[in-house]
Amino acid sequence: MHILHVVGARPNFMKAAPVLHAFAKETNVLQTLVHTGQHYDVSMSDVFFRELEIPEPDVNLRVGSSSHAQQTGEIMIRLEPVILERKPDWVLVYGDVNSTAAAALVCAKLRVKVAHVEAGLRSFDRSMPEEINRLVTDQLADLLFTPSQDGTENLAREGIASGKIRLVGNVMIDSLVRLLPKAHCALPNLPERYALVTMHRPANVDDPDFLGDLLDTLNRVGKVLPVIFPVHPRTRQRIGEHKLSDRFSESVRLTEPLSYLEFLSLQSKATVVITDSGGIQEETTFLRIPCLTVRENTERPITATLGSNVLIGRNMQRLSEEVERILAGGFSPGQIPPLWDGRTGERIAREIISEPRRTEAVTMHHI
Repeated sequence: MHILHVVGARPNFMKAAPVLHAFAKETNVLQTLVHTGQHYDVSMSDVFFRELEIPEPDVNLRVGSSSHAQQTGEIMIRLEPVILERKPDWVLVYGDVNSTAAAALVCAKLRVKVAHVEAGLRSFDRSMPEEINRLVTDQLADLLFTPSQDGTENLAREGIASGKIRLVGNVMIDSLVRLLPKAHCALPNLPERYALVTMHRPANVDDPDFLGDLLDTLNRVGKVLPVIFPVHPRTRQRIGEHKLSDRFSESVRLTEPLSYLEFLSLQSKATVVITDSGGIQEETTFLRIPCLTVRENTERPITATLGSNVLIGRNMQRLSEEVERILAGGFSPGQIPPLWDGRTGERIAREIISEPRRTEAVTMHHI
């Protein structure tokens, strides 16, 4: 059996690694790893392969950054001949980035079976490009691996046949469980208490007025709790463009983007995490660390209903109040969702291996 994995952005790597490891234990399974190059910065890509102990990509499409349409189209153009040449039995796509939807489209047209890892998540906000990618991918996929029951229910509501859906748990937690002991040593000499901040979504960082308000709020938080802020390249660019660099106080420590182990070390010891990231909502829920999400909605509602996540929207007054509440001891660590146990990759591999082999892919032709 030949399994081809498509990854393209930083979150994909944490999700693909456990599946790659699980298939590596199986005999008679050939694996191909395709990196679309959607994220091409070394700090955002290459170091993750080393730390997650996954092989260098067999193919790097080197697509790079551009508009959503250009990037999606370029991935499709460059991926199609790879699929035709390699003839995989299954193509596995991960998460909700442009690479995910582009690969699903290519494979559907070539009649190559696609499995979507992290299927069924919905924010119900179509202004988010990721939501469009999720909807498209789930309609095209032959197998849909959901991380939680709400994902399964979303797919059923959208008319996806129940025979295609498998509730397997959260594969990103596999990477966290495996590497957490190593991460504890990655960043020594951290403050006893601190707030960890990540912010990168266009809705937040591309709005100069809101970004300014956010930075002012982080300065206020910094008066009662040191703030560590690894700055995403997009966010750093916007801070410079909007001339906001002088808005930071000494209590807010800016760093370059961190490796997976470094960030996990910071996250696992944080007093509170302030973010607009989806994956971090899940990791903090597993770690049972307070997470304040600067978004109006989340495609991972289980982190708020069961876990340690609180949606605060873009209300900076509430952000300050929630930090004060946490420091005063008013925090419930919540629960870890079912099947978030570090063995999701194994379950995915078993499901794929038990499926019938592929139908012959169509030959490339022009319409």
